[in-house]
Amino acid sequence: MRRAILALWATLALATPAPAQDRLDETPRTAIVSAFGPELTALEAATTGKRTVVAAGATFTTGVLDGKPVVLFLSGMSMVNAAMTTERAIDRFHISRIVFSGIAGGVDPNLDVGDVVVAEQWGQYLESAMARQVGPGKFEPPNGEPLPAGLAPFGMMFPRAVQVTTGPGIMERRLWFPADPALLATARTLADKVALKRCVGERCLTKAPRMVVGGNGVSGQAFVDNAELRTWAYQTFQARVLDMETAAVAQVAYVNKTPFIAFRSLSDLAGGDPGANQARTFFQLASDNSAAVVRAFVAALP
Repeated sequence: MRRAILALWATLALATPAPAQDRLDETPRTAIVSAFGPELTALEAATTGKRTVVAAGATFTTGVLDGKPVVLFLSGMSMVNAAMTTERAIDRFHISRIVFSGIAGGVDPNLDVGDVVVAEQWGQYLESAMARQVGPGKFEPPNGEPLPAGLAPFGMMFPRAVQVTTGPGIMERRLWFPADPALLATARTLADKVALKRCVGERCLTKAPRMVVGGNGVSGQAFVDNAELRTWAYQTFQARVLDMETAAVAQVAYVNKTPFIAFRSLSDLAGGDPGANQARTFFQLASDNSAAVVRAFVAALP
């Protein structure tokens, strides 16, 4: 009976979230985040001295990667999961910078599957007002709300800036959340130095992948395999890449004043593929390419 009671107490203790201010680890670490398992596999395998901690339902692995203290974790797929898990990490660990590694859909027609994109800023392209239809193909946003400068609607979708709370009673609207300039500068030194995979099994890309630093990335809670939407995202946001998590992580980093950067390798072209969507074929190749660049980046950090 006593053993049963002790076991129950232990279970309840594990299930009860620690206060947000109670850090689980005081070592300054680089947080390395991926959306789902295959994206993080290569990075976890290369990490030494691993220790796993579970907090508020999320699993965090601390250790050393290429000479740097890190904490690795999965954000979970899509925007809410990514924001929630990143905030948990910041609350529970001493996070000195955030690095996202993963796959994405290519939006820029000058890029191809396997390329690794390091965008300078990230926006939420699905943050929108869904407008009233007032005639055939004609939509009017609520109260005649003006569009942010330079952003065209997509049918009934009228883009909006994101409302961000940065302190007590302090709110702002932002279209873009920036990557850290110093981290981008480090990434630029690696642009031609990392060997990227071209083949997975017997399937090979038509040209060698490359690493591209600069431009915009966009995120939203939708998997995109639509050529028309892809073209709109490229023309309206000048986006090079589109995914489901990064802008949410960038927003959390911005509010917490934590340096941030993301490496996204293209697994497909978001509806611009020459045939069927290529994500199922090339997601592991893209994941490995992103991980290879992230490892080189972490090794190059001061």
